Parts: sequence; C-alpha cells; structure tokens
Amino acid sequence: MATKKVDAPRAIIALGLEGSANKLGVGIVKHVYAAGVSGLETELQPEYIELANVRDTYNPPAGEGFLPRDVAAHHRALINPLLKQALAEANIGPEDIDCICYTKGPGMGAPLQSVALVARTLSQLWGVPLVGVNHCVGHIEMGRAITGAQNPVVLYVSGGNTQVIAYSQQTYRIFGETLDIAIGNCLDRFARVLKLPNEPNPGYNIEQYAKRGSKFIELPYTVKGMDVSFSGILSHIEKLAKTESDKHSPEDLCYSLQENMFAMLVEITERAMAHIGSSEVLVVGGVGCNERLQEMMGIMAEERGGKVFATDMRYCIDNGIMIAQAGALAFARGFTTPIEESWITQRFRTDQVHIEWRV
Repeated sequence: MATKKVDAPRAIIALGLEGSANKLGVGIVKHVYAAGVSGLETELQPEYIELANVRDTYNPPAGEGFLPRDVAAHHRALINPLLKQALAEANIGPEDIDCICYTKGPGMGAPLQSVALVARTLSQLWGVPLVGVNHCVGHIEMGRAITGAQNPVVLYVSGGNTQVIAYSQQTYRIFGETLDIAIGNCLDRFARVLKLPNEPNPGYNIEQYAKRGSKFIELPYTVKGMDVSFSGILSHIEKLAKTESDKHSPEDLCYSLQENMFAMLVEITERAMAHIGSSEVLVVGGVGCNERLQEMMGIMAEERGGKVFATDMRYCIDNGIMIAQAGALAFARGFTTPIEESWITQRFRTDQVHIEWRV
C-alpha cells in the first residue's frame, strides 16, 4: 500500500517494541513532515525527534549463556514497567500514538513471541495499527537517522548477524555474510570460556581485555570471496585457552581474536565499497560499539578518501527506538500489519524487505 502525495503538514508518533534477544527495548519517535508526506518518486526525509528510548537487559551468571525461555520470562515481567516509563518520558498517552511497531524477526522465538503478543494486545486495546519490522532494517535506519550517512556500505555486526549490505532499488542487498556463526556469537562464546561477566555485555568485556593485550597469536583467517566464517576460529582459540593457558594470557587471546576477525570484516567491507563506488561505511549492531573495530574500519576508509559512521551504545545495541524508526517510515508509506499476519519468524533476511520509503 502507498499513500498519495499530501501537501498538509503531518506528524507521526510511533511506539517501538524490541525483544529479539536478551535486550528488551521500548522507544518512541516522532517524525515531522513539514510539507506533508512526499510522493513515491522522492525519498522520505522527516525531521527526527526522539521522545523516549528505554531498555533492560537479561544477564545470566558469568560463564553462562541465556536460554530463550528465561529471556522470554524477563521480557514478560518488564515490558509493562518499561512501557509506562517510555510513555512518561515522552509525556504522551496511547491516544497520541499513530502506530505500534514490533520486531517481526529475525531473533529468538520465545522472546520475539512474548513481545509480539504485547504489541497485538496494545493494538487492539488502543485501536492503533500494527507495523511488523525487520530487526536488521531497524538497525540500518537508526544508524542513518543518527549519523546522517547518505549511501553507505553497511557493516551489520551483532550476536545473531554478520552482513555487508548496500542499498539498491528499494532493497538492502547483502553482499557478504557469515557462513556459520555471527561475530557477536563468537565473542560471547569465547567470553564464556574465559568466565568473563555478562554485564554490561560479553563483547565489551573482551574489548577491555584486548586493550591490555600486546602479543598477536596467529589464528585461522577465513574469508571466502565476500563471505566469512568464524566457527573454526572459535574452536581454535577455545583450544588454546584450555590447553595452552600457560603460554597465552587471556588479554593476548582477546587481542588476537579481535584483530583477526576485524581484519576479515575490513577486507570484505572494502571490497563492497570498491564495487558500488561508495566512500561511506556505516557500522551498526551491538558489535559496532567496539572502538577497535571502528578504528580499523576508519583507517581503511580514510585510505580510500572515505569516512566511517557509527553510533554509541544507546543505538547500536538492540533498542526499541530503532524499531519505531523503521516502522514509522513504512507506516508513512501506508504499510500496516493486519492482526492475523502479526506472527513472528526467526528467519527474516534483510533483503526480503521492500524499502518503499527510499528511491
């Protein structure tokens, strides 16, 4: 569905609910179209106003991962307090909300379902339309809104995804991706081997250890065309940590793991930049907070006369406002999700979404 060109000023307030993994987020965004929503021949570029962005994280004990059922219980217990907090911070009520946006996928089944259930319930209680949002597209649109990047190659790195993406013909095209586990999953699993805390997150704690490392340990470097593989690297470094701990400090292991995997990402990102002729890189997803990754990507981009765009933990880690951001753009073009189609899916690729708000 698509709206006709409207000349009258228009504002859209969107509520976003994110719960695809262990982060539960509620965000509220306001888009202002001073000259109305433009026609399909032009890209939507509303004024972005952040009204609320609150979040809570489920953290298991150090050395342990999280189970979907435990994460879902966390989300069910905290969704109402977070929702009330977000509405209070935004100083609005249900009657002010134009659409309720929720993460349709990808992600963990039980947490996704627990949040989708709340979105459906609120939609029927408040009489407000639903908008199902692709989690990955939410990250990209949030990054574009915050950084101002125009036509970047997107490096999307998180606990569940590793993709190199570029926009073309109303689709975020995947140029390369992991062939097995995501880079964030690799970091999280190695953090468990080292018994590092899960707070604030395992990847952050590995980053702090890596800053104190100095000796580079050779690890498998697995780039296959535009794709990467991390499972063999993880198996190798787990073996080193368990059988050669007298030779390699945890700090040096973390340092080497980061340097090796980030170099792989820089390689495939640079290749995508050369292919599409872009001078911009936008790093999104939870691992995108890593300062060393940003630094390495920045060195590469600078050598090409380009620039790296990244956000801080408020936006690169899973959050509700990124879902509101992408959902509000889709809603402005007339897209809604009927209740009978408001299911969730653990498999929902970035390139399956029609990006109707761009040209």
